[in-house]
Amino acid sequence: MKIKTLVVLFLFSAPLYAIDFNEMISSFSADKSALERKYPNDLSDVYFERFTTFYLGWKTQLEAIDFESLTREQKVDYVLLQNKVNKSIYFHGLSAKEFDAVKFVVQDAKEIYSYNENRKSGLNPNSEKLAGIFNATEKSFRTSILNLKKNKPFVSWQSADLAANIVKNLKEATEESYRFYNEYNPEFMWWMKTSQQKLINTLGEYEVLLRQNYTNTLVKDDGSGIIGKPLGREALLKDLKFEFISYTPERLIEEANKQFAWCEKEMLKASNELGYGDDWKRALEQVKQTYVRPGQWQEDVNGLALEAIKFVEDRDLITVPALAKETWRMRMLTAAEQKVSPFFLGGEEILIAYPTASMDYEDKMMSMRGNNPHFSRATVQHELIPGHHLQQFMNQRYKPYRQLFDTPFWIEGWSLYWEFNLWDKNFPKSAEDKIGMLFWRMHRCARIIFSLNYHLEKMTPQQCIDFLVDKVGHERANAAAEVRRSFMGGYGPLYQIAYMVGGLEFYNLKKQLVDTGKMTEKQFHDTILQNNTMPIEILKSILYGEDLKKDAEPNWKFLD
Repeated sequence: MKIKTLVVLFLFSAPLYAIDFNEMISSFSADKSALERKYPNDLSDVYFERFTTFYLGWKTQLEAIDFESLTREQKVDYVLLQNKVNKSIYFHGLSAKEFDAVKFVVQDAKEIYSYNENRKSGLNPNSEKLAGIFNATEKSFRTSILNLKKNKPFVSWQSADLAANIVKNLKEATEESYRFYNEYNPEFMWWMKTSQQKLINTLGEYEVLLRQNYTNTLVKDDGSGIIGKPLGREALLKDLKFEFISYTPERLIEEANKQFAWCEKEMLKASNELGYGDDWKRALEQVKQTYVRPGQWQEDVNGLALEAIKFVEDRDLITVPALAKETWRMRMLTAAEQKVSPFFLGGEEILIAYPTASMDYEDKMMSMRGNNPHFSRATVQHELIPGHHLQQFMNQRYKPYRQLFDTPFWIEGWSLYWEFNLWDKNFPKSAEDKIGMLFWRMHRCARIIFSLNYHLEKMTPQQCIDFLVDKVGHERANAAAEVRRSFMGGYGPLYQIAYMVGGLEFYNLKKQLVDTGKMTEKQFHDTILQNNTMPIEILKSILYGEDLKKDAEPNWKFLD
């Protein structure tokens, strides 16, 4: 660690034009990955202490740079890295605080943690002494289990879950250490076999009991089977700030309702065109009935992909490299995958949702109806070209070191922006196509409304499901899968709002730069992709040729 610091300080003492942010950012990424491999138990004191030192060290290194002497592009990289470090410090601190509040559940296992850390260096333990430590620790945990059966120490199920996960991680690390020594060290095996098994069994029992020991002030499962972790308003505001979004959750919900109202007006026009008057949900049902027979859908998806590519190339909207067109491919989502992802996913592969033979009849029908040709015409281009596949293709070739700063507002916002842009260019050919595109646009609005209200603790998962069914017209199984994906799929709390919000940011930039004649549309789109992923307000400074301030904060009112 000292050697690394000397190298960085030497770099900063060199002429500032010689600072290579590509190398700095790549070094940050590599260092972080190396530490994650060295300290895989992310619910341990050593993990939190080591990463606190890591993030604060990088903060100090950045503060040593003379920001005002940097070039405009260097300032962009500086602000991006500084924002990444500050965000990491904040959320790492929140996690550490939560950990500290419940780590008493393993307070008698300090010597076990030391043993697990020493194992990484291959140090041979005193097996006889270690067996005694395991024996004493197991008895201590047995006492804790007896005490737990008499009282409930946790106010919320979230705290109980965290405590149980701490024990689970300890159990897994200890099992890994045993596998390392067992059979390679005859003395270790002789002393430790029984003591190890007793401790592991007790830890397993302790973990199960901890998950159940909370006073039921917050409902863990509202009947939907979907169990997430609401972030709360204060952390939401912080997260929005790190994403350079200058609005409150309430203002974003207000905008989502405004966008939803626009969609409903357009839905009514399409519904009237189809002869359903103002009953747009009946028109939506007609569109759902256009699903194709099993076995045909993958060929139709291929046609939709080629149609979108031709559309953007014929109008010279963006550069599409020949290799990008050649290398995308597809696979079908399994029945299990569709329980979390009931619609397309994409990138270099487009993952197609359609019924499998193992699905029940009702699930088959809902999958086909929810993935009909008119709904899918708007999403195939979202996933492939000009959406995620082209986006990822360019990310790997232009300033790839900036992938560290990936944000869903740039990633999902880009693909959603193209739905706006193609709508304006009359991409939908028929009223059915319009309904398909509007369904997804409503869906993105709904994501903002239900996900922010969930994290503000104003809606439960079941209420979110009902909202998607009643307000947008989702099939119920698809709505449940969508909510399950939102809160249990490993996505960040702002991920679902990023589609529409990021799309509106890009759309605002297009109006200001392309519609006014300052850039051609192709220049605009190519410049975005060639600068790689980042918060869109920082991208704005690149497009406008503005200098960033060292302590840049969000102030762009793109909704106003």
